[in-house]
Amino acid sequence: MDIGIFGATGVIGSRAVAEAVERGHRVTAFSRDANRFPAERGSVTWQVADWLDADSIAAAIAGLDVVISAVNAGHGIEDTIANANNFVVGAQAMVRALDQHPRIRVITVGGAGSLEVAPGLQLVDTGADFTRILTKELRVPAEYVEPVLAGRAALGVYRLSNRNWTYLSPSSGRVEPGPRTGRFRVGGDQLLVAEDRGDLSAEDLAVALLDEVEQPRFIQRRFTVGY
Repeated sequence: MDIGIFGATGVIGSRAVAEAVERGHRVTAFSRDANRFPAERGSVTWQVADWLDADSIAAAIAGLDVVISAVNAGHGIEDTIANANNFVVGAQAMVRALDQHPRIRVITVGGAGSLEVAPGLQLVDTGADFTRILTKELRVPAEYVEPVLAGRAALGVYRLSNRNWTYLSPSSGRVEPGPRTGRFRVGGDQLLVAEDRGDLSAEDLAVALLDEVEQPRFIQRRFTVGY
């Protein structure tokens, strides 16, 4: 397949690039800053594209089969808080770009906050419990709720569209570099509580992404993966 990956220089995006190449796909990697392109590019085609601009996206993805969006609203915690609404703007831009390419599928990586911890109750809506998760477990400011809420709103943008979308919310507070085990659980809208294996590795998240690329199970749906 011809796969395009936005956020290709990030922790998740770079692993998705590597996993896609390993599986024999033709990969185009996108970044807003050409200075972040790696010196060693192998078989990957690197292009500048702005994931916040519909016209830029539409021009970049022409001819692709699948687009993976693994972008972040900012660089670092404070910048992500300040630019939280970029998640919504980016989702809106992607949907508008797909209006020009309705056959292209997009798989977007979001966060765990909008997953349900009980019927009808999302993690981000648990009040003091969610604040504790942010400040004590993840050690980020309570204001980080803003990017989480923006991520939920971005999911809403896709759900209101008629495009060929999938949204992946890992059941993990953090997704960091780690082992590629290929062993994880897959679910729907409900948070998967980790089975004593800690946070999901970026390598295993990339496996889940490419599994969904190759064998679609969640068209116009959100899914989650976790240990």
